[in-house]
Amino acid sequence: MTVKIKKCNLDDLQILQEISIETFNDTFKDQNSPENMKAYLARAFNLKQLEKELSNPSSEFFFVYFHDEVAGYLKVNTNDAQSEEMGEELLEIERVYIKNKFHKHGLGKYLLNKAMETAMERNKKKIWLGVWEKNENAIAFYKKMGFVQTGTHSFYMGDEEQIDFIMTKILR
Repeated sequence: MTVKIKKCNLDDLQILQEISIETFNDTFKDQNSPENMKAYLARAFNLKQLEKELSNPSSEFFFVYFHDEVAGYLKVNTNDAQSEEMGEELLEIERVYIKNKFHKHGLGKYLLNKAMETAMERNKKKIWLGVWEKNENAIAFYKKMGFVQTGTHSFYMGDEEQIDFIMTKILR
């Protein structure tokens, strides 16, 4: 199995947009209205928004490649880029998405390990993420990886408020 991780830059903007829309849509389209999905995808993954996120020095994106094909991506945030005020000792994992055809190859674990490595390089004490309360597979995966639920926050899918569990892991 050939797996590699590459940090994204502005040259990757188009690919980042494509994989962001594909993986988010595949993950959540069956549980949300088409109108709310369309509104969210247009707001979160338009090129201007992604360029802004890629240009933020407190955010980093990484692609994971499986046999030289982009299979998924990771977005991490520190400082003021975090989606919740969590303080300077924490790193947020905002997005971990793998294309459906690459599920069950351990790529999510590769990306989580990259997030932990990034956090330790920046002397962070904890990592955290938000996961939709109805995404049972993801919650089970994060628990297996050592995360515990430490709170909740609201996430808006179009005009619908949804609840995300905040899950945190202490780094050693």
